[in-house]
Amino acid sequence: MLSPEEWGIVALSLKVGGVAVLATLPIAFGLAWVLARYRFPGRVLLDGLVHLPLVVPPVVTGWLLLIAFGPLGPVGGWLDRWFGVTLMFRWTGAALAAAIMALPLMVRAMRLSIEGIDRRLEGAARTLGATPWHSFWSVSLPLALPGVLAALVLGFARSIGEFGATITFVSNIPGETRTLPLAIYSALQVPGGEAMVTRLALLSVALSLAALVLSEWLVRRTHRESRRHGD
Repeated sequence: MLSPEEWGIVALSLKVGGVAVLATLPIAFGLAWVLARYRFPGRVLLDGLVHLPLVVPPVVTGWLLLIAFGPLGPVGGWLDRWFGVTLMFRWTGAALAAAIMALPLMVRAMRLSIEGIDRRLEGAARTLGATPWHSFWSVSLPLALPGVLAALVLGFARSIGEFGATITFVSNIPGETRTLPLAIYSALQVPGGEAMVTRLALLSVALSLAALVLSEWLVRRTHRESRRHGD
């Protein structure tokens, strides 16, 4: 059984992960749509920038967030001056770090789903009088929906497992930024923390495994739907 402190850590992790993927969803879908449907100068560069968090050390991502969203950063200073909003040492900053790290996985899953849509179906909707916007909502989006859901699951799993960028950007503050991986790291540093590490590690593995299984099921369903509509 988890202690009240550990339940608080789990609740914070779920909140950070949920906010991260919901805030990232429209941005990730827009990027996936552009990369899947359009050819333009700089497309390769945009693709590289989107996937950059996958290959650079997470600490570097956290450092860049610190420069941009810190009190003296261009974005952080602007948010503080005009809206009184600060992300440093706050759970919202942890959600931002998690969102940045989850973005590449979400874009990739959605892009594969969008590329699998049979564009002849969209053309057929157009010939029946549908506007491009109506065709998107009635044909394209429903066909891409399993990929979108898979992206949400993958992004959520990545968000609750984020460590390096989070601890660099918003530190490790109990009750505010200490999510599951940070709590495991902290428990490893104190004598007698092995039991807590074990409980939280097993919970993390269970959540991640469930997310991967659900994501794989959604991807397979997307492939089946694509083949069925293709036939």
